[in-house]
Amino acid sequence: MPISRLPVDEQVDALREILSHNTALTDVLARAAELNLPGWYLTAGCVFQTVWNVVTGRPATDGILDYDLFYFDGADLSWEAEDTVIQAGRTAFADIPAEVEIRNEARVHLWYEQKFGVPCQPYDSTEAAIDSFAATTCCIGIRVDSGGRWRVYAPHGLSDAFNLVVRPNPVLAPRDVYEAKTARWRRQWPTLTVLAWPQAA
Repeated sequence: MPISRLPVDEQVDALREILSHNTALTDVLARAAELNLPGWYLTAGCVFQTVWNVVTGRPATDGILDYDLFYFDGADLSWEAEDTVIQAGRTAFADIPAEVEIRNEARVHLWYEQKFGVPCQPYDSTEAAIDSFAATTCCIGIRVDSGGRWRVYAPHGLSDAFNLVVRPNPVLAPRDVYEAKTARWRRQWPTLTVLAWPQAA
């Protein structure tokens, strides 16, 4: 039976087993837990692209540019506070062969329009930031709680990731961002099914 047809709890178990093939990801996950950042998740490409690699028989880290570590600290929106966390992360992940990008999602609205050309309303949580990714397939976050249990945030489910389907999510990122990302992904994973940006958006 395809993984996407399994009950949700079994899909989560399957996700964890698949991600265990990427030891850089599991090392980052374990050390991120030790940083004890508020509302943190490891998210975006390192998660769903590991799935794509494993289900298509590629090396688990193939094509993964970086490992996105999101957290949410609305109490201090200064760059200095975020940079303190970034520097702590550089120390924590120094010997892991992966580029770890740490971002305070409470600050995204301060720089998003300058980078992407559209305004971003302030997020109220890390989950809200994950909800705004350009493709629903990307909207998966994982973390380990204080008891060592894996927690998975996947507002659109996991089936598209397992099935290599990329579905647009026109809530924030503009169409050109989605199309640029999917063009790159298609070159790396040519068996992807990329759904078109909705014309009405």
